[in-house]
Amino acid sequence: MSEEAIRYDASHIQVLEGWEAVRKRPGMYVGSTGERGLRQLVFEVADRAVNEVLADRASRVDVTLTPDGGVCVADDGPGVPIDEAEGTGGPNLEALLTRMQAAVRPGDRHEVTLGLCGIGPSVTNALSRRMTSEVRREGVRWIQEYARGIAVAPPTQAGPATGSGITIVFWPDADIFGTAECSFDGLADRFRELAFLNRDLDISLTDERCPVEPRSVRFRFPGGARDFVAFLDEQEGAPVHPDIIDFEREDLRMAGTVEVALRWSGSREEQVRSFANSRPTTGGGSHVVGFRDGVAAALNAYARERLLLTATDPDLSADQIGEGLTAVVSVKLDDPEFQGAIRDVLGNTAVRACVGQAVQEHLGRWLEEHPERAAAVLDRIVEAARRD
Repeated sequence: MSEEAIRYDASHIQVLEGWEAVRKRPGMYVGSTGERGLRQLVFEVADRAVNEVLADRASRVDVTLTPDGGVCVADDGPGVPIDEAEGTGGPNLEALLTRMQAAVRPGDRHEVTLGLCGIGPSVTNALSRRMTSEVRREGVRWIQEYARGIAVAPPTQAGPATGSGITIVFWPDADIFGTAECSFDGLADRFRELAFLNRDLDISLTDERCPVEPRSVRFRFPGGARDFVAFLDEQEGAPVHPDIIDFEREDLRMAGTVEVALRWSGSREEQVRSFANSRPTTGGGSHVVGFRDGVAAALNAYARERLLLTATDPDLSADQIGEGLTAVVSVKLDDPEFQGAIRDVLGNTAVRACVGQAVQEHLGRWLEEHPERAAAVLDRIVEAARRD
């Protein structure tokens, strides 16, 4: 052991005060100092606004990429208190934007988390050279400005307000992110996905960085997962059947709801997108296993009842029933249990049986009620299985 190691003591420990830790190791909080990290800055600010809409306190969220490199996130909710003395139980404006949340939110089924860990807009403030906030509340317009996470001055009144809500504008710090630019398409993909998974969400994204070719999209999908499957199928072959099979069910056994939509297309590829509390579960989990269990059980039962499979034929496997299948599986749970550091696998054991039963019942009913379309699906799958 070296002499230096032997002499290691408290004097060797570096203590970072305030936002120093975030600014010194930004990747720990937003994933990277490149384009991915910039997206996370937007998500941490948009997170609160999106949840205002889902809680029915606001009607829409508008996100704008400004010509000077800033990002503006606005909602028409009630705004947040300016003074701590208002006693609403939530943070006031300055606390919201300058204090990191002590812990990750538990993941209530009615909330979504856009950022990596749901730290909140304070981390965006810390990694921005400048941030401005405008609160319209109880007929008064308040503004406050920040520099690298620190309030420049207390909130000040700026006249009467029309309507209510919060507008936050921030400019990422070039000392941290260099020349990286936020991707319009990357933001649009996630906001579109959220709108598919949350029927009440109304969110727009506008890019004003190129005045010659400004871009703007608005996402709102009352059809939910059904609309999501139709969107995913746009680039695939003609569907084997026109119906999108979809349902939503609450199950007390898993303390949550499941929403599923599926259809078989002419493609040989499988597209199964899964989510837990609107978080993508790219590693799958109990809800995906349950979905495959349910689809296999329904198709095998129907195929044997109609003698599409003989007594000597093996059951159709998960790989065989997945050919050409487009599906969205979304669960919203009171107490989701994610596995792994990036929380991309759902672990709740009760979910598998609940989702499997729901899928088997609803798909089985559709097969019975639409024999011609069921035959088109099963003939293709059974024929492919026999070729294999």
